[in-house]
Amino acid sequence: MSNIILIGPIGTGKSTLADIISTKLSYPRCCVDDVRWHYYQKLGYSKEKEQALRAISFEEVYKYWKPFEAQTIIQILKDYQNHVIDFGGGHSVYEDEQLFSEVANAMLHENNVFLILPSEDKEESLRILDEREKIAINAHFIEHKSNYELAKHIVYTKGKTPLETAEEIIQLIK
Repeated sequence: MSNIILIGPIGTGKSTLADIISTKLSYPRCCVDDVRWHYYQKLGYSKEKEQALRAISFEEVYKYWKPFEAQTIIQILKDYQNHVIDFGGGHSVYEDEQLFSEVANAMLHENNVFLILPSEDKEESLRILDEREKIAINAHFIEHKSNYELAKHIVYTKGKTPLETAEEIIQLIK
């Protein structure tokens, strides 16, 4: 089997689902949020530069992160094969077409890429996620085309337990 990759906005349950799927299938798990700083630092990331940009705006920090995110995903896909991989909310969203193209090419042969959303209705998805924790950038993550273009499957979680959603993903893999 190949990787099982979970993408989507912050707070959709990717990590919870990754834990369940990893256990049920006896697959190792890679949580991108747990390993990303290691990769960023290897790529030349500077905490000082981030702090200076943070003083300007989060948008500047977000732009600074994007090349590191893209290169990290590309390297993780090389380093972690046959894993359940849960991306951080922004690791599948790229405004820069070149960065998106590089990530899309790295994911081209990944057949088990699941976009996790609460609902088919984007506004409802945002309302549900805001009830969990209001994170302004989630609207962008829900709307952005990158998630939809990278995903091979979309799974909606509304009205389902995490176990039921994990079972649905496992059935789609088989």
